[in-house]
Amino acid sequence: MKPTLVLLHGLLNDERVWAPVASRLRGRADIRIPNLRRQDNMVQMSIDAWAEVSGVPADTPLVLAGFSMGGYVALQMLADAPRRVAALALVDTSCRPEPAENIPVREALIAGLQRDFGAESLTLLRRGVHADRLSDVMLMLGCQHIMRDVGADAAVRQIQAIIGRADHRAMLAQLDVPTLVLCGRVDQVTPLALSREAAALIPGARLHIVEDAGHWTPLEQPAVVADQLERLLDRV
Repeated sequence: MKPTLVLLHGLLNDERVWAPVASRLRGRADIRIPNLRRQDNMVQMSIDAWAEVSGVPADTPLVLAGFSMGGYVALQMLADAPRRVAALALVDTSCRPEPAENIPVREALIAGLQRDFGAESLTLLRRGVHADRLSDVMLMLGCQHIMRDVGADAAVRQIQAIIGRADHRAMLAQLDVPTLVLCGRVDQVTPLALSREAAALIPGARLHIVEDAGHWTPLEQPAVVADQLERLLDRV
């Protein structure tokens, strides 16, 4: 039986951030990529993501894979779960709630995006990718196009959802499903230490570090990400 793989995108991106990975896995899984650009809180993101798979038969294995903000959505989906999840992948994300000291940084980001979206989003992108990829014209232009299409209004809603996310660490410490934690070696947005923390917290979780990658691993190293997700699917 082919499992259903739910790919959850991050802040200031959409389904295209997963496109190179999804193209490698379509023969292996039924892939769903919910729209996480309309909501301003994690609970609603979870509700809408669950609605995306409401028609999937109960005996079909369901796997969640969340990139960056999508990882927070995956955790909320686990908390809300109307059905069993067969496996979990957390990609360049964190299991922590938003630290109080980081809220002013988020608010400043909102102000910056509303004031000069192009400049602020480009700064985020340059911080997000591996330094060696800054000269990759196709990658950089592709990411810029995605961010531009998402736009400031959706980004503000996403940041509000990120700020208000719940603390699910107690739940994760009791989790009993195959779990992959994956992170780019030089991720500056959600540094590797956060992935190490998540992998240590979740019983039996496997940590994979992606070399020559920053935060945008699904686009920077799609073959590696797809290979690791395929190995996770093999465990279902």
